[in-house]
Amino acid sequence: MPVNLAPPTAESLHPVAGVRLGVTEAGIRKANRRDLTLIELAPGSRVAGVLTQNRYCAAPVQVCRQHLASGDIRALVINTGIANAGTGEPGLAAANATCAAAAQLLGVDAAQVLPFSTGVIMEPLPAERIAAGLPGCRAALKADGWFDAAHAIMTTDTVAKGASQKVGVGGTAVTVTGISKGAGMIKPNMATMLGFVATDAAISQPLLERLVKEVADESFNCVTVDGDTSTNDSFVLIATGQAGNAEITDAAAADYATLRDAVTTVARQLAQAIVRDGEGATKFIEIAVSGGATKEECKAVGYAIAHSPLVKTAFFASDPNLGRILGAIGNAGIGDLDVEKVKLWLGDVLVSENGGRAASYQEEDGARVMKPAEITVRVDLGRGAAQGKVWTCDFSYDYVKINADYRS
Repeated sequence: MPVNLAPPTAESLHPVAGVRLGVTEAGIRKANRRDLTLIELAPGSRVAGVLTQNRYCAAPVQVCRQHLASGDIRALVINTGIANAGTGEPGLAAANATCAAAAQLLGVDAAQVLPFSTGVIMEPLPAERIAAGLPGCRAALKADGWFDAAHAIMTTDTVAKGASQKVGVGGTAVTVTGISKGAGMIKPNMATMLGFVATDAAISQPLLERLVKEVADESFNCVTVDGDTSTNDSFVLIATGQAGNAEITDAAAADYATLRDAVTTVARQLAQAIVRDGEGATKFIEIAVSGGATKEECKAVGYAIAHSPLVKTAFFASDPNLGRILGAIGNAGIGDLDVEKVKLWLGDVLVSENGGRAASYQEEDGARVMKPAEITVRVDLGRGAAQGKVWTCDFSYDYVKINADYRS
């Protein structure tokens, strides 16, 4: 079960003017499951995205990069079950065929369609099943289709993931709604996740491209489950411009900050939901690192802790074997780190200072703060004013079981 994660309801996911979503059962890998989603965007919508840095990036990622560069996106197609990664030229052909099929249905150009896939790697994508399923998606298109789409993009997720915000921008009511999927093979840049967030705010294309990167760095690029960067990771931000606000064109404007905060809030909820639903997770762990020379080194320390299997299994067992955390900090790549200045807290318990065990630390206190389902690790590097956060989960027996049986 996910850690303190309530799935969204249909009512909690607010429609975004200019966005319609439809899903269907296309039988892409398994029968009797919703596995194909079509998202239609109103003319004039603007789209920006950040995509996986994995060099084996999937065919749909390659096609998305090309189509995003050309602009004027009118539709997104998302399939689950098969990732269409490690599939070579046939995979690219399948991704392009998907775009062509959707374009023909909607009366747009194939370059105006973005394809996304998630699932098993190195298996051929049955593009003919997608083409056959898309008319069902089109027939199901509706403004309040976010809830259905959140379910249709799941793979090993145990619950759907979605979030919404309403905010005033320049005196105009603006909506931000998003969905995501992901539970394992999670690590930036990006994680094995798909994230789709839309707003009806009007914002210029250059600022939207800036916004998607800023938001990703404060949300999806702050989570890790197992340290594996996937081939298909994608985070897309859509702005339809139909709220009626004055177009945001200045990054220094208050309206930009308001919209950025709202989008970041939604994206952070989606990103943390992925960790809370991490494969086999029993605990949600926030790692807050302060006192760094740069934000980057704070994040590096956070990831070193969060990626350590020894640390993650200790959290699962509620075993205060906290030297494992010190070892991870020391292995974070900060060559001139002065360990005498580093302090480590687990919850409200000071664990380490002056290069070793804190004089006040008691083993029973460590065991106490490791038992809850939500745990905070705090590290002060004692070398500057920068800070950063990373969210992760523990490793349980079920993580191994889920991944051992993934293709079954």
